[in-house]
Amino acid sequence: MKNILVIHGPNLNMLGRRDPQHYGTLTLEQLYQALIDAFPMLDFTFYQTNHEGEIIDLLQDACDQPYDALLINPGAYTHTSIAIRDALEILTVPKVEVHLSEVDNREPFRHVNVIRDVVDATFAGRQLDSYLEAVRFLEAKAVV
Repeated sequence: MKNILVIHGPNLNMLGRRDPQHYGTLTLEQLYQALIDAFPMLDFTFYQTNHEGEIIDLLQDACDQPYDALLINPGAYTHTSIAIRDALEILTVPKVEVHLSEVDNREPFRHVNVIRDVVDATFAGRQLDSYLEAVRFLEAKAVV
């Protein structure tokens, strides 16, 4: 079985309560279940935290775990965290960045992305479909 580590950053635990125009109406648990249902042959390990250091710890720990790929939605840390970027750079498995909203077409402060250059691909703006496309990308690369 192939293993994908899925990490969600700050405020993503509040999906279902956040602006549905940007984030849709799914809760985080429903999003997780949709991934499990769409890809029953894969083993997902899900984490969500509002704390930057915990994301860094998860990424560093992943270096010594049997994960085949990483799917990360760093939330607002996409725009600010050099530390998460540096931890992503160390991780050698294929990595994809995912966003529910189209961050490049939102507020100007969201146009900065310090993560993009250390991941293999970015999928954004299509809510749940961004996640499905990201996993299909990994499948197409024969990673998972």
